[in-house]
Amino acid sequence: MPKSDAPAKDRSAVRTLLRLWPYVRPVRTRLIIAAVVAIVASCTGLVFPLVLKWMVDGPVADRDPTGVWLGALLLLLLGVTEALLFGLRRWLVARPLASVEAAMRADLFRHLQRLPVAFHDRWASGQLLSRGTTDLMLLRMFLAFPLTFLLVNGATIVVGVIILLGQDFALGLVLLAPVVPMVIATAYFEGKYAAVARQAQDQVGDLTTVVEESVLGIRIIKGFGRHRSQARAFRDLSHTLRGTEMVKARLLAAIWAVIVTLPEIAIGAALVLGTVRVADGGLSAGTLVAFLSTALALRWPVESIGFLLAMSQESATATERYFEVMDAEPESGTGAAARKGSAEDSVVPKEAPESSAARKETPESSAARKETPDGSAARRMLPRGAAHDGLRFHDVEFRYPDAAADAPAVLSHVDLHVRRGETMALVGATGSGKTTLTALVPRLHEVTGGRITLDGEDITTMDRAHLRTLVAVAFEEPTLFSATVGENVLMGADEDAGDAELARALDVAQAGFAHALPQGTGTQVGEQGLSLSGGQRQRLALARAVVGRPRFLVLDDPLSALDVHTEALVEAALRRVLADTTALIVAHRPSTVLLADRVALLSGGRVAAVGTHQELLRDNAEYAWLMSGTENATDPPPPPTPSTPAAPAEEAAR
Repeated sequence: MPKSDAPAKDRSAVRTLLRLWPYVRPVRTRLIIAAVVAIVASCTGLVFPLVLKWMVDGPVADRDPTGVWLGALLLLLLGVTEALLFGLRRWLVARPLASVEAAMRADLFRHLQRLPVAFHDRWASGQLLSRGTTDLMLLRMFLAFPLTFLLVNGATIVVGVIILLGQDFALGLVLLAPVVPMVIATAYFEGKYAAVARQAQDQVGDLTTVVEESVLGIRIIKGFGRHRSQARAFRDLSHTLRGTEMVKARLLAAIWAVIVTLPEIAIGAALVLGTVRVADGGLSAGTLVAFLSTALALRWPVESIGFLLAMSQESATATERYFEVMDAEPESGTGAAARKGSAEDSVVPKEAPESSAARKETPESSAARKETPDGSAARRMLPRGAAHDGLRFHDVEFRYPDAAADAPAVLSHVDLHVRRGETMALVGATGSGKTTLTALVPRLHEVTGGRITLDGEDITTMDRAHLRTLVAVAFEEPTLFSATVGENVLMGADEDAGDAELARALDVAQAGFAHALPQGTGTQVGEQGLSLSGGQRQRLALARAVVGRPRFLVLDDPLSALDVHTEALVEAALRRVLADTTALIVAHRPSTVLLADRVALLSGGRVAAVGTHQELLRDNAEYAWLMSGTENATDPPPPPTPSTPAAPAEEAAR
């Protein structure tokens, strides 16, 4: 998980927290009013010593009971007023700060959806979860309490010091003596605490990751009896976090000791000096009472500085962690094509009359689509004017963003043309780059060289959202959400799709089992769809891919979890879908390959050969070996035979 590169000591907490201003700005009026109310409430408490001074030097000294009762009533009114003002402050900040937290959480979730797959590959999910929960909770608490009371307590201290100096300048200087050592200690504490607070919050993210992975992988943990090792891992991380929290506690205790001890010593010194002056007649008893009462009223604003600064530092690190995610570059939503005109016009270029004939099926091409006796589909014959139709890879290269500079590219000089209406099977050994190649079509990853076109239009110039309405995908590892069967399947369709589209997609995927579930297609499948079998999840993922009748279909070994009988039924239904779309299918088994018109062999990140299944079986030893089902650890695949050169783009287009 990427960490912040800037050391904590070089980070300005104030500058970091100022990044929250766009979220605070809409509610700034209520927050300012709440701060003013809190300042008035706090300063109201400073009136108590002045009333006490008047009572001691007046009614008490004159033995006037009426004056004493009047003073007591005034103190009661001041106390009620202070309590009501603080209650009003809390009411003013409660709702707007909940709105700020909700807005930040919504922005974070929305941004996470827009971040590229490469970002999610690098970041642990627990770290992202902790930023969306724990860190945002800290920020709401900061806005509700430390932010306000740093301002309130600061104003109270300033007003209180003015009152102290006004009552007796010499005693006021005695109380101000600890200011310099307290400022030095606080500055030292701030730097130390910031680093430890960041470390603790990162460790919370690591701990969240372990918990999440243990819950999602509970079947593996139980199946292999690894609950003890997982418990140890959790315990070790918990102990590490506990140690970090203890360091935080020690730092907070140290600064608290300094902040509490020095003012107490100063108050004690002022009490001794004031008592001596009262005894000498140089100071009235009421003034000393008022002075000490004011000093004691300032104890809480001064002593709270320690933990308010601690909470502010934790909030600064939470802000830093939040914006580490928000600053990540999202996928671009709009390309050049979307700015030229309508989405449809930008994707389907105007064609010459002879090119438009490619969309129509001639009797010859219809006959050519009939299955051959061996069960494989013959190549679909398209007019020569359709050279730029369909899905095409032009000298495509790809390497992962975090790969070493000297690491070889995952894909190199890939030239491949899947003609419109054609189904192309992609075959290759494990690690040859098949899944990576399919992920480039919907721009889950961006090509690092070359380009990919759909019907002649570069996909990087398309609006990304529109591109993904044209291209449907189904992955080898199907992912289902905690929703109903119908909701999971209809994710691949327009919002107005209904029961008819759902029924058709389930029929194509041979997922009729959904109707037999307790609530039919309204049955909740549970988190990750783990309440279903692997084959059932895979069929629902396939139904999701075909429900929207996509123009382009990318399937990553979509039938790997099916038994042979169900696979045959799915293939029979899938042929009807493939007849109306342009498809690229990653295949590992001959039965899946037979769905395709042609086959591309991917070897070492390159297209080594293109042809029909029978042609490659006859002419390419590597392909024949892959299809033979005899792969094992001791017999590596032979290299392509010299008689089967890598197919260039022109050959693939023929």
